[in-house]
Amino acid sequence: QVQLVESGGGLVQAGGSLRLSCTASGHTYTMGWFRQAPGKERDFVAAYTNWSGGYTFYTDSVKDRFILSTDNAKNTVYLQMNSLKPEDTAVYYCAARSLPGASRNAAQYPYWGQGTQVTVSS
Repeated sequence: QVQLVESGGGLVQAGGSLRLSCTASGHTYTMGWFRQAPGKERDFVAAYTNWSGGYTFYTDSVKDRFILSTDNAKNTVYLQMNSLKPEDTAVYYCAARSLPGASRNAAQYPYWGQGTQVTVSS
């Protein structure tokens, strides 16, 4: 069983930046972030898979503003969020799976963090 511990998040004004981090207790092939706004489904944000040389993939709405980076030695991923918008407000969840390959489907991630609130004020 892999446990995920998140940190970061908080309140920021529109246009500001925040950084999230997530550390896994064991090895995983794929780690990333989802977010869930009130009354909405949990949506994919970004992820890194250590497969085929390793690559990062993003949802279209964040790929020019968010940067996901990794420290494989520490089983940690970071999400640097820049140019934040009010519509980015949500609870952000770290997710991981022990299978390689790109997946934007939350159901394919068995491991989840506790979630961290990100609030962007206008």
